[in-house]
Amino acid sequence: MSGDEQNQDVLQQQLKGKKLSGEKLKRYDSLDLESSRVPDAKKALEWSVILKLAFQSIGVVYGDIGTSPLYVFSTIFPNGVKYEEDILGALSLIFYTITLIPVVKYVFIVLQANDNGDGGTFALYSLICRYSKVGLIPSQQAEDRDVSTFKLDIPDRRTRRASKLKSILESSNFAKFFLLFATMLGTSMVIGDGVLTPCVSVLSAIGGVKAAAPSVMNEGRIVWLAVAILILLFFLQRFGTEKVGYTFAPVLCLWFFSIAGIGIYNFVKYDPTVIRALNPKYIIDYFKRNKKDAWISLGGVVMCITGGEALFADVGHFSVRSVQISMCCVTYPALILAYLGQTAYLRKHSDDVTDTFYKNLPHSLYWPVFGVAVLAAIIASQALISGTFAIIQQSLALGCFPRVKIVHTSKKYHGQIYIPEINTLLMLACVVVTLAFRTTEKLSNAYGIAVVFVMLLTSCFLVLVMIMIWKTHIIFVIAYILVFGTIELVYLSSVLYKFDQGGYLPLAFAMVLMFIMYVWNYVYRKKYHFELEHKISPEKVKETVDETNYHRLPGLAIFYSELVHGIPPIFKHYVENVPALHSVLVFASVKSLPISKVPVEERFLFRRVKPYDLYVFRCVVRYGYNDVRNEAEPFERLLLERLKQFIRDDCKILIAANANRVSTEESIELETDGSNIDCDKQAEDATFLMERDIEMLERAYSVGVVHLVGEQDVIAGKGSNIAKRVAIDYAFNFLKRNLRQSNKVLDIPHKRMLKVGMIYEI
Repeated sequence: MSGDEQNQDVLQQQLKGKKLSGEKLKRYDSLDLESSRVPDAKKALEWSVILKLAFQSIGVVYGDIGTSPLYVFSTIFPNGVKYEEDILGALSLIFYTITLIPVVKYVFIVLQANDNGDGGTFALYSLICRYSKVGLIPSQQAEDRDVSTFKLDIPDRRTRRASKLKSILESSNFAKFFLLFATMLGTSMVIGDGVLTPCVSVLSAIGGVKAAAPSVMNEGRIVWLAVAILILLFFLQRFGTEKVGYTFAPVLCLWFFSIAGIGIYNFVKYDPTVIRALNPKYIIDYFKRNKKDAWISLGGVVMCITGGEALFADVGHFSVRSVQISMCCVTYPALILAYLGQTAYLRKHSDDVTDTFYKNLPHSLYWPVFGVAVLAAIIASQALISGTFAIIQQSLALGCFPRVKIVHTSKKYHGQIYIPEINTLLMLACVVVTLAFRTTEKLSNAYGIAVVFVMLLTSCFLVLVMIMIWKTHIIFVIAYILVFGTIELVYLSSVLYKFDQGGYLPLAFAMVLMFIMYVWNYVYRKKYHFELEHKISPEKVKETVDETNYHRLPGLAIFYSELVHGIPPIFKHYVENVPALHSVLVFASVKSLPISKVPVEERFLFRRVKPYDLYVFRCVVRYGYNDVRNEAEPFERLLLERLKQFIRDDCKILIAANANRVSTEESIELETDGSNIDCDKQAEDATFLMERDIEMLERAYSVGVVHLVGEQDVIAGKGSNIAKRVAIDYAFNFLKRNLRQSNKVLDIPHKRMLKVGMIYEI
């Protein structure tokens, strides 16, 4: 029995613990099946590491939500305080909003829905795709689910409910497209939030100079100073999250200590009775007095939880436990104390509501706190910038974003990344927005829509996770929807009221990004299915080669493709035009799995194409969406070592299979002597062939490695409508020409690379 046949037998036994007929096995590609099986790559962290990450997370995750005391009260009461009790109503709203959304929802519920430690909208989407066949990403096939390592559940009521919802989603093409559309929209909103956050935070902090010295700093100077600070912030990103986190964390710790201390001081000095605002009765009274104005003011209350989504999006840079510790032990207590102190101050000085933060500072601490505030505001931008990098990486690996360079900035923590192109585009967008809007008040109108929409979308995805994956009791699911769904819908209705006053800005950002992501994903899927329909099966490789007068050249050739189910059609195109093949040929198919990381030792899977004397191998190189594709050790060397190990394992399987056969013959015929001789001889032959093949590989590698990269030009087929022609011939090809090529993303050496071009008419 050959190694491939033996592997198929093993796979057959693992398919849900039952035997399958030979007819069904023909529908499966054993390499594709095995390439879908990956264990959890996330390792448990020691407490010392968790505490270090918790400290770092203070400098990266909480800058946005931590600097919200700079501007929350001024956005809630833009026209001043009408009734003295309204201040208590506002504090009550702030307290319950911070407690319910960032703490209860995100820290204790949403963070549990991470995908092997990574968070964000795409992480939720990929998690759902792993448990149900709703993904439109072509590398995920229906067969993947059959060999997953997920355990079967006992068919109780919750499991039946999960299965019913799963069946509805899997049978509806509309549901599949809607999930992908919602994921792209949520991702685009978070990125748009990453543009607005730096502008709001920096302008708010620098406003303190104008309050202290209005004759020196006018609006124009403040805007240009903000632009300079923003450029400096984005310049620092290249040093990585770890260095940025360690640099910024002490500043944020000092900031939280300052606002907490000042809050306690004002609370004791002015009005300790504001503690009664923790009674939600003051929220009801606030709405009774102000009615529509109270509803509109919710758009200002939202500003106290801006950056809440960063808790989830940035978790991949750190860990769930580290974020929970830093939020509950540092950020949350400091914020509550700060708002209590500001409320106590406003009870005696309600006319200062438009500049609450700087007015409530003790005079002797004004300039020191101003300096810390400016630094904290700069750091506030870091949360969404880091989150944007993480989300782009996830969408890129799932075929939903054009190729960009991903730089891993830490050898210890693989989730810490930097994307130069995205960093530059964010910087330019922030500068333009700052120059256009110029004030915090105008920007706050645009800010809230992106924040609340992403939170609402996260809740919708989480409900699917709770039902299908966690199998949560229906009572808790309904309670979650009623509490958090209602709160977020009310807030969304409020922020949409100011749509024409700047609220259109995040939606405009989202639409542009959505168009780019959809076009890229649409053509990506079309191109993949074209290759799938025109693939060359391993059995037809010899036939294709025999039809041409080819010559064998010494050396190893690696032919790259994203197709997993066979050999891409570009190989036939290559052989027909260049009738020469290297002595060893490896078809390396790069496959992105909907998990965060794949262990290096399980990254490569091989199959050998018959006849063996061709020395043609198929290889699947599996990556998670947070894996680095340019390891310190050269890719070709890793591939060679894994290929040699595959040949050794193949030999062992063959020897073991022959031994089992001989053992069976012994029990039936009792011809032990001849069987042992035959077994020993076959083992010697298998070992000889293994050594010969390994020697052939090493000799080919020593001669040289050539990287053959397929460059497919995609054009719209004849009879295509205008929309399809615009999407493929203009939009996609424009993106493809102006972004990184596959050889740059895979870190392929230029001197040993050969591009093979072919036109796909789809």
